[in-house]
Amino acid sequence: MPAQPATVPCQYRTGRTLGSGTYAIVKEAIHIKTGEYYACKVINKKLMEGREHMVRNEIAVLKRISSGHPNIVTLHDYFETAHNLYLCFDLCTGGELFDSICARGQYTEADAAELVRTIFGAVKYIHDCGIVHRDLKPENLLFRSKPENSSEIMIADFGLSRVMADSKLSMLTEVCGTPGYMAPEIFKKTGHGKPVDVWAMGVITYFLLAGYTPFDRDTQKQEMEAIIAGDYRFEPEEYWSNVSPTALNFVSTCLTVDPDARPTAAQMLEHPWLTAEVPHFVEAADGQPTNLLPHVRKAFNARRTFRKAVFSMMAMKRMSTLAHQFSPEQQKFNEDVFQFKQESEREVLEHMNVIHHHNADTEEETKNPTIEVTPVHQESTAAGSGPSSEQNASVAPSEGSKDSKDVTEKLASVSLAASAKVSSVAKSV
Repeated sequence: MPAQPATVPCQYRTGRTLGSGTYAIVKEAIHIKTGEYYACKVINKKLMEGREHMVRNEIAVLKRISSGHPNIVTLHDYFETAHNLYLCFDLCTGGELFDSICARGQYTEADAAELVRTIFGAVKYIHDCGIVHRDLKPENLLFRSKPENSSEIMIADFGLSRVMADSKLSMLTEVCGTPGYMAPEIFKKTGHGKPVDVWAMGVITYFLLAGYTPFDRDTQKQEMEAIIAGDYRFEPEEYWSNVSPTALNFVSTCLTVDPDARPTAAQMLEHPWLTAEVPHFVEAADGQPTNLLPHVRKAFNARRTFRKAVFSMMAMKRMSTLAHQFSPEQQKFNEDVFQFKQESEREVLEHMNVIHHHNADTEEETKNPTIEVTPVHQESTAAGSGPSSEQNASVAPSEGSKDSKDVTEKLASVSLAASAKVSSVAKSV
């Protein structure tokens, strides 16, 4: 019988809650010795009953994968208490993709292509590692710190949806999926894998060029039917006349309905829109590339304002409708998830011992340096998962030490208020 893993004093102190996601919360965290800030995702272990070992193995793989690419949010560390699993990942303070674009003075097709090229490079890396993201969307694309620098765009929130039990994942995604970015094969329940990320990149590119998504409809049923049929248009003409035919072809190629015929991430990186030495663009009256920002900002702001105005009403109506459609088991599960997240938020790491996995990962990697991760093919749709992070951490000092006092004061006074945009990281959960 294997020995129980040793516990050590917790090396982090958590601060305020940054936000709540599908099945976890995100809290600010500071490493006691280094003073480094992280976004710490907290997952109640009751959601993983019976699969704890698989979860830990998966996270160990994701930890190594995430630290291998500059445009993927890195899982720096993970540890667990008796009740929760804690993932410490990069704190991206540069804000969400579209907020940063709307804050710019100018935004051209070349800027959009550079962003897509960077993101697709990270997608290819994930795919080469055998990982399918399954929830690519603008909200999961964050800037590390400098939103004007395309090289700092980061893919967040990937991986953990794969370790949820199918039944639980299916129930979660009934409520929390992101239908506008899902590929047809997900709705058809014919099995899916890496091609779903290429489809999502097509939707994201369309969004980057116009400020709205191709399958926006009045109801989710209509949206789903449009996706399955591949029913979208480059309209209104006033928006798309400023975009080159090569860019339109790029979007259309990504949005190939048949996943078997849809190009891979590697193939899309070879598309002329991303490889041309001279960027493609539509010439403005002054002979310069057309500034897409006025139309993009107009569409995006209108979409955001509309959604804010009706979100609460729609959410309550939808939840009420779904409550009648859900089986008693599903209703109970949704109530449990809410309760689990509240329990996770109340846990205080101070004075606690934890099972810390960094050293265990290093030993396991030495014994088993190559771990194959197979792509996902299942019928359930994918909800948000979790990003991550790495750090060789020291054992926490005693409570009365100067380090401990400094950390407490730092969390109390600095918190993360210096960056007003930091709350955007919580949306990626």
